[in-house]
Amino acid sequence: MKITFISLFPEYFDNFKKHSIIKNAIKKNIVKIETINPRDFSEDNQVDDTIYGGGAGMLLMIEPIVKAIKSVKTKDSHVVFVGPRGKVLEQRKVKALKEKKHIILICGHYEGVDSRIINYIDEEISIGEFIITGGELASMIIADSVIRILPGTIKEESYENESFEKNGLVEYDQFTKPINFDGHKVPEVLLGGNHKNINKWRKQNSLDRTIELELKKGSKDNGN
Repeated sequence: MKITFISLFPEYFDNFKKHSIIKNAIKKNIVKIETINPRDFSEDNQVDDTIYGGGAGMLLMIEPIVKAIKSVKTKDSHVVFVGPRGKVLEQRKVKALKEKKHIILICGHYEGVDSRIINYIDEEISIGEFIITGGELASMIIADSVIRILPGTIKEESYENESFEKNGLVEYDQFTKPINFDGHKVPEVLLGGNHKNINKWRKQNSLDRTIELELKKGSKDNGN
C-alpha cells in the first residue's frame, strides 16, 4: 500500500515514520509513505486567502490542493479529505481502507478548505466531534489504524481480539504482574489455568465493557 499525505506541514510526519509498527511496516515494504506540500503547486507560494462573503480567518485555496492531488493520483488512488463533516471513523471503515492500493489523505488547516474540494475526493472522514488545529494529527490516526492491520505488519492474533475487531465488541480487561497492586487484584479466574473458564470470563467481560460504553454514549446523547 501507498499512503500520501497532502499537508502544508510535511515535517509533522517525520516522527510518524520513524517509530514502532509504522517504521517496521516501511522497512518490510508493506507500506510506502510520502508527503506532498500544496505550496509546491502555487506559483506565488500562496495557498490561502480570505473567505468570500466574509468570515474570520483564512481558507485554503482549491487550486494548489487539486494540483497536488493530480500529481500523485492514479486509477488505484482513493482520495480522502480529513474533515469534520465526514462520517466518524470506525473499525469497519478501517478494514475497507485496508483494501485500497493507494490512499491520499488531505489535511485541512486554518479555517479549512474551499468547499469545492468535494468534487475531487472519494470521501470525507472525521475522527470525532471536536476541533484540532489541522488535519495532520487526524490523518495520522487514520493511517496508523490502517497500517497496523495490513498483512505482515503485526501477527493477526495480536489484533484480532482488540476492541471493535470482533463483532464490534470492546476488548476484555487484561492484566500482568503484580497480582496484587495497591489492593487491586487480578481476577482469580485468570490465574487458574482453566482456559475454558478464562475464555468464558473474557467473553462476558467484553460484553459488559461494550454495554458500559454504549450506556456512556447514551448518557452523552441525552446531554448528561
